Amino acid sequence: MNSRHQTRSGLLLAVTLGAAALAGCGQGGEAAQGSNAGPGGRSGARITAVQVAPVEVGSIARSVTVSGILEPIRTVAVNSQVSGALLSVHVEEGSAVREGEVLARFDDRELRAQLAAAEAAYQVAASAYERAQQLRERKVITLPEYERDRTAFAAAQAELEQIRTRVGYTTVTAPISGVVTEKRVEAGDAVGQQTRLFTLADVSTMVVRVGISELDVVELRVADPVDVALDAFPDRHFRGRIRRVFPAADPATRLVPVEVALEGESARIVRPGFLARATFALGAREHVLLVPAAAIVRGTGSEAVFIISDGKALRRGVTTGLTSEGRVEILSGLSAGEQIVVAGNSMLRDGAPVRVIEDRQAAGATAPRTVQEGRS
Repeated sequence: MNSRHQTRSGLLLAVTLGAAALAGCGQGGEAAQGSNAGPGGRSGARITAVQVAPVEVGSIARSVTVSGILEPIRTVAVNSQVSGALLSVHVEEGSAVREGEVLARFDDRELRAQLAAAEAAYQVAASAYERAQQLRERKVITLPEYERDRTAFAAAQAELEQIRTRVGYTTVTAPISGVVTEKRVEAGDAVGQQTRLFTLADVSTMVVRVGISELDVVELRVADPVDVALDAFPDRHFRGRIRRVFPAADPATRLVPVEVALEGESARIVRPGFLARATFALGAREHVLLVPAAAIVRGTGSEAVFIISDGKALRRGVTTGLTSEGRVEILSGLSAGEQIVVAGNSMLRDGAPVRVIEDRQAAGATAPRTVQEGRS
């Protein structure tokens, strides 16, 4: 029994010593690796490749983007003022017309016959009235007889003007300059009075009406510039302006309607019905310090950037303002022109040695997680 016990004790001691030896080797290997981490085999911290950029001075604004449908600034319905058959229609959908241009003509033969009769009756009444004036001056006729001829003349004159007006309605003209967006009749159709014939759109100015939150609309003013993007032209941006800010919010949505206008060349390119995305700049600020959003390192309740000094990255706390289009406003903590780390900064520590490279992609390849985390 004693021999067996001694054998087990010896085996246990050998295992313990072997484990200790392996642990010693592992520690020695790590120590050796750490001692060779620096260039030239010198001991020291690992050098991180970073990219830097200067602190710039520029303008920034908070923005909000809202979608809407482009519409003509004015749309006018052209209705018939008389009833009858259409002799001719001179326009189609898409036809560009000028104010006063003929759109269609009615058969006016019956009305012109009535006009001829009214003109003859007017001539008779005018002659009778003129004779009554002469006789009244000579006291030949009584006052009631004079008033009778005068009233008949006025009635004939009114009848003549009415028929002339109706004859004028048989020629349908464009009330505004624009484009025909709808044509509901063809030549030969018999239409009644106040029947819709055409719809005209004034496309010299196109507008998009969108709803803006009451928290943002207070910062908008008439004539403020607006960036407008259209799905029909994905590679082109249009410059619009605020035409109207409505005085009251929509009771259903609690949004205030704002109308954005596209004019000139922009209005001629686009078409009614296109989907538009209007981007409004809110709280624009000029001559402020700006840095790329990737430069901001966020900690627990604080924000900072790394500046470069004597080959080292020094952490400096900053106060930020607006963020827009990948740029961040710096309210305090930096000065214009200072070099800050914009890539490779997520794993940096204060005072860590760095190597500045020019190519952003190279910095991303060296520390891809750093760039991604720095932008998050």
